[in-house]
Amino acid sequence: MLGNLKVKMTSLLAALWLRSLRVKVVAPEGYGPGILGIWHRDLLASCAAFKDMGVCALVSKSSDGEFFAATASRMGYKVFRGSDTRGSSNIRYLLSALEKGGFAGMALDGPHGPAGVAKPGSLWLSKKSDRPLWKIQVEYGSHFTLKSWDKFVVPFPMSAIVVKITYFCGE
Repeated sequence: MLGNLKVKMTSLLAALWLRSLRVKVVAPEGYGPGILGIWHRDLLASCAAFKDMGVCALVSKSSDGEFFAATASRMGYKVFRGSDTRGSSNIRYLLSALEKGGFAGMALDGPHGPAGVAKPGSLWLSKKSDRPLWKIQVEYGSHFTLKSWDKFVVPFPMSAIVVKITYFCGE
């Protein structure tokens, strides 16, 4: 119970903080519904950039994933738990959203990396749904970087970020 309350409170604070970011999205011509492929290091910025769009997101079943799932839900995402190794059958929810003309989001490099190396799940989903896979790249204003496997980036409250969207073909 206490752990659940802690997740709820920290996710509320995180959602308020993410809503304070000044986000500019730069999208190419032809950008539309598809898979938003992000690098694990950019989860927070991406959560802020695509808030309140009803994006269906696949979030790891880890304890870190519990916090991020709660935060993303507060930001208007439809969250499903799973990864490329555990709960991968939940990708069907993302496929359903894409078939209905919506957006789906997932980390290209999964919950454990290696960082910056795309795993096959997002490319498979793109082919199966016949929807584009959009790669999300983030430029940060004021931020700090954690000493983690993915070099996770934490933008400071009220800082500016630029989110660039490009078509991703797997290279």
